[in-house]
Amino acid sequence: MMELIGNLPDAVVGVHASGKVTKGDYEAELIPAVQATIKAHGKVRLLYVLDEDFDGYSLGAMWQDTKVGMGHFREWERIAIVTDADWLEKSVQAVGWLMPGEVRGFDDDDLDDARAWVTEGLA
Repeated sequence: MMELIGNLPDAVVGVHASGKVTKGDYEAELIPAVQATIKAHGKVRLLYVLDEDFDGYSLGAMWQDTKVGMGHFREWERIAIVTDADWLEKSVQAVGWLMPGEVRGFDDDDLDDARAWVTEGLA
């Protein structure tokens, strides 16, 4: 399941993922928000929070993730991924240079730091 996070600057899309994330979650929540933000601002920043009960992605969700990432490759400005899974946080830090824009992984205890970093310099 995926839900949008409110109270962020207009150029930042925030999502909270829990349980199993599906293709429908991407189509209903993330993709429209990303596309609207890019249309309005030319760039997008993402705060992606993975709940402790996050159970992964369906195959359709993985395909949607690839499409949204590659389809807007140059528009990603900053991506903050917040998780309690140490392996995922370390993976983001290890391969973040392959991803568009700046990417940082944050521990779930550091959500406020992730929010501050992803919104830095925005009104």
